[in-house]
Amino acid sequence: MSLTRGWPLVRGILFGTAVAMASSAALAQSRQFSFAYDQPKNSGYGVGAEMFNKKLMDLSKGTLSINQYPGAQLGTEAQTLQKVQTGDIDFVMMSTANASTAQPESGVFSIHFIFRDEAHAIKVLADPSVIAAMKELYAAKMKGAHMLGLGSQGLRHMYGKKAIEKVADLKGVKMRVQATVTEDTTFPAYGAQVVHMPFGEVYTSLQTGVADMAENGINNYLINKHYEVAPVLSLTEHEANNAALFVSDKVWASLNDEQKKWVQAAADEVSQKEPTEAFKLEHEALAKLGKMGVKIVKDVDKSGFASISKPIQDKLASDLGPNAIKVLALVRNVK
Repeated sequence: MSLTRGWPLVRGILFGTAVAMASSAALAQSRQFSFAYDQPKNSGYGVGAEMFNKKLMDLSKGTLSINQYPGAQLGTEAQTLQKVQTGDIDFVMMSTANASTAQPESGVFSIHFIFRDEAHAIKVLADPSVIAAMKELYAAKMKGAHMLGLGSQGLRHMYGKKAIEKVADLKGVKMRVQATVTEDTTFPAYGAQVVHMPFGEVYTSLQTGVADMAENGINNYLINKHYEVAPVLSLTEHEANNAALFVSDKVWASLNDEQKKWVQAAADEVSQKEPTEAFKLEHEALAKLGKMGVKIVKDVDKSGFASISKPIQDKLASDLGPNAIKVLALVRNVK
């Protein structure tokens, strides 16, 4: 075969080789990351994970994505936080309360009655100054991981076998709470006894009487079937059920500048949109629980709780540290 006649074939081979090499390079650059959280996939955490993944895939043209590990498959929140710090998990979405195990000042977001209502909580979590201050808060102490964005699972309410209509109803009650200085200070001030345990043990503890009551978001109460052992839900709205999204420093260091922008933009999407969707889940869950026959106490007298918690808000923030003081001021200033 002459060189002239064979040249198109050669060019075809070379082109095919180039395409194959480009495809291989693209595949080599494609990455899937682990994304862990301790709630079922149909929770606010799951909504956040889906938002994050969609935005990340759109921006990266499918080269970056996540594999979700819901339902505490990779451990409790405290355990997954440790694993993201060591680089054994890439991303984790978890409560800011449980993040206080690594940075106690995170407990500022658990101070009672600093979030006025749903609309206020949604605005706070999307506020750039609050997000920046929370990033600074974690960076001051947390090693191996850093915060990318904020999220929500609604407001927290109390549930058990009896109604909570006023603060006096909590006297002597064994209340399961998240392990924060904030909770350990505030609930005893209400007259309750605090009990600590991982979220996965709450159902059994309520069933056996290790805890008389627990407190959490409405959707979490529903999807984890806590109503089976705690059939009375009192809408106390005492605390925001805030969450934070963390990335391992190991992963972050492995990304180029453009990829970091994609990851941060995906986290920004969560901060801006997930809280609204999380509150929709709360409303839907409350309607389902009502139809299921759960006793819902809507007219809780919150004045007693508020009068006890208000004087200790500033002291709690001060005891936690300067970053907590700054965050509390920013939360209050969001209109």
